[in-house]
Amino acid sequence: MPPDPPATPKPAATVVLVRDTLHGPEVLLLRRSRNSGFVPGAYVFPGGRVDPGDEQFAATLPVEESDPPLAYSVAAVREIFEETGVLLARFANGGWAPDASHDRIMEAWREKLMLNEATIGDLLYEEGLTIALDPLACIAHWITPVAEPRRYDTRFFLAPLPKGRTARPDAREMTDALWITPAAALGRFDAGALPMVFPTVRTLQQLTGYTSTAELLSSTMGMQVKPVLPRLVRTARGVGIVIDQETA
Repeated sequence: MPPDPPATPKPAATVVLVRDTLHGPEVLLLRRSRNSGFVPGAYVFPGGRVDPGDEQFAATLPVEESDPPLAYSVAAVREIFEETGVLLARFANGGWAPDASHDRIMEAWREKLMLNEATIGDLLYEEGLTIALDPLACIAHWITPVAEPRRYDTRFFLAPLPKGRTARPDAREMTDALWITPAAALGRFDAGALPMVFPTVRTLQQLTGYTSTAELLSSTMGMQVKPVLPRLVRTARGVGIVIDQETA
């Protein structure tokens, strides 16, 4: 039975970080700590809630309207940086910002953001960087079922890993980092070896069958994304998920 009234979904952003390999595009999955308050022990894409600092910085950008709202994209960039150390931002000469794995200044900024001692706007201004929103492609929009006490209105983005950059997860929230092709991840999930939640599985299914990151991006950039609000139902095997007429 859902809470009465249902919890209001909080804005959130999730990012599928992707890179090219000899056997096709790989995505980054992070395993949440078993002490995490949200899906403990599950493999997820980097992501989290939209912060007030994200909304404040988004309001300064020279874009009047966007879908999704710019605050989601800004949150996506910040969450990637906090959870992997990779910053989607450029210098004036077009070069990518260094990652936190190889730059002590970036690591210090990463720590400040995670402790809420700075905002993404502070980082960009102080280091002379411009946020790079152009690589982000919105590929899905999931809303947590009304029966859940903790709910999110989450936009899923796809973003290529900048060349020469290294993703290193923060050990306080994540216990493992796995680069894997979507097909291989789904195979391990089906075998019971890779715990994942429903939206993660569905997103991986959406990303199978591509031979390169460029092909993947060209097929998803500018795509029409509709919100999905699943329902939880009781089945003979326990709790199931219903999307329209489809049951999973």
